[in-house]
Amino acid sequence: MTEIIDFAVSPTAIDGLVFLTMKQVTDERGTVREFYRESAFEAAGLPSLGPWLQVNVTETHRGGLRGLHGEDMHKLVAVVAGEAFAAYVDLRPSSATCGTVVTTTLRPGSQVLVPRGVGNGFQATGEGSTQYLYCFDHEWMPGMAGVACTPLDPALGITWPLPVDPADPAQVSEKDRDAPTLAQLREVGR
Repeated sequence: MTEIIDFAVSPTAIDGLVFLTMKQVTDERGTVREFYRESAFEAAGLPSLGPWLQVNVTETHRGGLRGLHGEDMHKLVAVVAGEAFAAYVDLRPSSATCGTVVTTTLRPGSQVLVPRGVGNGFQATGEGSTQYLYCFDHEWMPGMAGVACTPLDPALGITWPLPVDPADPAQVSEKDRDAPTLAQLREVGR
Protein backbone atom coordinates (compact mmCIF):
# COMPACT_ATOMS: atom_id res chain seq x y z
CA MET A 1 0.00 0.00 0.00
CA THR A 2 1.31 3.45 -0.93
CA GLU A 3 1.03 6.44 1.40
CA ILE A 4 1.52 9.99 0.09
CA ILE A 5 2.16 13.02 2.29
CA ASP A 6 1.83 16.28 0.37
CA PHE A 7 4.19 19.26 0.51
CA ALA A 8 3.03 21.67 3.23
CA VAL A 9 4.14 25.11 4.40
CA SER A 10 3.69 26.57 7.91
CA PRO A 11 4.69 30.16 8.73
CA THR A 12 6.34 30.91 12.08
CA ALA A 13 6.59 33.89 14.43
CA ILE A 14 9.83 34.95 12.68
CA ASP A 15 9.32 36.88 9.45
CA GLY A 16 10.45 34.67 6.55
CA LEU A 17 11.21 31.55 8.66
CA VAL A 18 9.03 28.74 7.36
CA PHE A 19 8.53 25.13 8.50
CA LEU A 20 8.02 22.70 5.64
CA THR A 21 6.83 19.13 5.26
CA MET A 22 8.44 17.42 2.30
CA LYS A 23 6.29 15.59 -0.22
CA GLN A 24 6.79 11.94 0.72
CA VAL A 25 5.79 8.69 -0.93
CA THR A 26 6.06 5.54 1.19
CA ASP A 27 5.53 1.98 0.06
CA GLU A 28 6.76 -1.45 1.13
CA ARG A 29 10.32 -0.58 0.00
CA GLY A 30 10.64 2.59 2.06
CA THR A 31 10.17 6.34 1.49
CA VAL A 32 11.08 8.84 -1.20
CA ARG A 33 11.23 12.43 0.07
CA GLU A 34 11.17 15.37 -2.32
CA PHE A 35 13.77 17.67 -0.76
CA TYR A 36 13.32 20.59 -3.17
CA ARG A 37 11.02 21.22 -6.14
CA GLU A 38 11.24 24.74 -7.52
CA SER A 39 7.66 24.79 -8.85
CA ALA A 40 6.22 23.69 -5.47
CA PHE A 41 8.16 26.43 -3.65
CA GLU A 42 7.03 29.09 -6.11
CA ALA A 43 3.39 27.89 -5.96
CA ALA A 44 3.55 28.25 -2.17
CA GLY A 45 4.81 31.83 -2.47
CA LEU A 46 8.32 30.93 -1.30
CA PRO A 47 11.45 32.39 -2.89
CA SER A 48 13.30 30.59 -5.66
CA LEU A 49 16.34 29.07 -4.00
CA GLY A 50 18.24 27.57 -6.87
CA PRO A 51 20.80 27.04 -7.90
CA TRP A 52 22.37 25.80 -4.70
CA LEU A 53 25.97 26.95 -4.48
CA GLN A 54 26.99 24.89 -1.45
CA VAL A 55 25.54 21.84 0.31
CA ASN A 56 26.87 20.59 3.66
CA VAL A 57 25.98 17.64 5.87
CA THR A 58 27.05 17.67 9.51
CA GLU A 59 27.16 14.55 11.61
CA THR A 60 26.64 15.45 15.25
CA HIS A 61 26.71 13.09 18.20
CA ARG A 62 23.79 12.98 20.65
CA GLY A 63 23.88 16.06 22.87
CA GLY A 64 26.12 18.06 20.53
CA LEU A 65 25.00 21.64 19.99
CA ARG A 66 25.69 23.79 16.90
CA GLY A 67 24.80 27.43 16.24
CA LEU A 68 23.25 30.03 16.33
CA HIS A 69 24.61 31.25 12.97
CA GLY A 70 22.92 33.88 10.82
CA GLU A 71 25.02 34.31 7.70
CA ASP A 72 23.97 36.49 4.77
CA MET A 73 22.47 33.56 2.83
CA HIS A 74 19.24 31.64 2.59
CA LYS A 75 19.43 28.11 4.02
CA LEU A 76 17.17 25.15 3.50
CA VAL A 77 17.88 22.74 6.36
CA ALA A 78 16.65 19.27 7.27
CA VAL A 79 17.56 16.20 9.26
CA VAL A 80 18.24 13.25 6.97
CA ALA A 81 19.06 10.79 9.78
CA GLY A 82 18.43 10.99 13.50
CA GLU A 83 16.58 13.79 15.25
CA ALA A 84 17.37 17.37 16.27
CA PHE A 85 15.88 20.02 18.49
CA ALA A 86 16.24 23.12 16.31
CA ALA A 87 16.24 26.75 17.43
CA TYR A 88 16.06 29.91 15.35
CA VAL A 89 16.46 33.53 16.47
CA ASP A 90 15.89 36.61 14.35
CA LEU A 91 19.20 38.51 14.50
CA ARG A 92 18.28 41.12 11.87
CA PRO A 93 18.26 44.52 13.62
CA SER A 94 15.79 46.07 11.15
CA SER A 95 13.33 43.16 11.31
CA ALA A 96 9.96 43.58 13.02
CA THR A 97 10.57 40.15 14.61
CA CYS A 98 14.17 40.86 15.77
CA GLY A 99 14.92 38.86 18.93
CA THR A 100 12.06 36.39 18.38
CA VAL A 101 12.96 32.75 19.05
CA VAL A 102 11.24 29.76 17.44
CA THR A 103 12.00 26.10 18.21
CA THR A 104 10.92 22.80 16.68
CA THR A 105 11.88 19.15 16.53
CA LEU A 106 13.27 18.05 13.17
CA ARG A 107 12.98 14.49 11.92
CA PRO A 108 13.40 13.10 8.42
CA GLY A 109 10.62 14.54 6.26
CA SER A 110 10.56 18.00 7.86
CA GLN A 111 12.67 20.97 6.86
CA VAL A 112 13.06 24.68 7.56
CA LEU A 113 13.63 27.60 5.22
CA VAL A 114 15.92 30.01 7.11
CA PRO A 115 16.17 33.56 5.73
CA ARG A 116 19.34 35.64 5.65
CA GLY A 117 20.35 36.90 9.11
CA VAL A 118 18.22 34.47 11.12
CA GLY A 119 20.33 32.41 13.52
CA ASN A 120 20.12 28.66 12.93
CA GLY A 121 21.14 26.19 15.63
CA PHE A 122 20.35 22.70 16.81
CA GLN A 123 21.08 20.00 19.35
CA ALA A 124 21.32 16.39 18.17
CA THR A 125 18.76 14.43 20.19
CA GLY A 126 18.49 11.15 18.29
CA GLU A 127 20.19 7.96 19.38
CA GLY A 128 23.70 7.76 17.98
CA SER A 129 24.39 10.67 15.65
CA THR A 130 22.23 13.07 13.66
CA GLN A 131 22.90 14.10 10.07
CA TYR A 132 21.80 17.68 9.41
CA LEU A 133 21.68 18.86 5.79
CA TYR A 134 22.27 22.50 4.81
CA CYS A 135 21.67 23.89 1.30
CA PHE A 136 22.97 27.43 0.75
CA ASP A 137 22.24 29.93 -2.01
CA HIS A 138 25.77 31.37 -1.56
CA GLU A 139 29.11 29.80 -0.78
CA TRP A 140 30.38 30.30 2.76
CA MET A 141 33.56 32.37 2.88
CA PRO A 142 35.66 33.51 5.84
CA GLY A 143 34.64 37.03 6.83
CA MET A 144 31.34 36.95 4.94
CA ALA A 145 28.53 39.16 6.20
CA GLY A 146 26.47 37.67 8.98
CA VAL A 147 26.20 37.32 12.69
CA ALA A 148 26.35 34.66 15.39
CA CYS A 149 24.77 34.51 18.83
CA THR A 150 25.65 32.09 21.60
CA PRO A 151 23.11 29.28 21.87
CA LEU A 152 23.66 29.41 25.65
CA ASP A 153 22.27 32.96 26.06
CA PRO A 154 19.74 32.59 28.92
CA ALA A 155 17.81 35.64 27.69
CA LEU A 156 16.77 33.69 24.58
CA GLY A 157 14.83 31.26 26.78
CA ILE A 158 15.88 28.21 24.79
CA THR A 159 15.57 25.06 26.87
CA TRP A 160 17.88 22.58 25.18
CA PRO A 161 16.45 19.10 25.79
CA LEU A 162 19.77 17.54 26.85
CA PRO A 163 22.11 19.07 29.44
CA VAL A 164 24.95 21.15 27.99
CA ASP A 165 28.33 21.49 29.71
CA PRO A 166 29.82 24.72 28.27
CA ALA A 167 33.33 23.44 29.06
CA ASP A 168 32.88 20.22 27.05
CA PRO A 169 34.00 20.71 23.40
CA ALA A 170 32.11 17.52 22.47
CA GLN A 171 28.90 19.38 23.33
CA VAL A 172 29.54 22.96 22.17
CA SER A 173 32.44 24.59 20.35
CA GLU A 174 34.40 27.37 21.97
CA LYS A 175 33.41 29.63 19.06
CA ASP A 176 29.67 29.03 19.61
CA ARG A 177 29.93 29.17 23.41
CA ASP A 178 31.81 32.49 23.31
CA ALA A 179 29.71 34.17 20.61
CA PRO A 180 27.95 37.34 21.76
CA THR A 181 24.57 37.33 23.48
CA LEU A 182 21.59 38.96 21.81
CA ALA A 183 21.92 41.95 24.19
CA GLN A 184 25.58 42.37 23.24
CA LEU A 185 24.67 42.27 19.54
CA ARG A 186 22.02 44.93 20.07
CA GLU A 187 24.43 47.05 22.13
CA VAL A 188 27.04 47.31 19.38
CA GLY A 189 24.39 47.71 16.70
CA ARG A 190 26.36 45.31 14.54
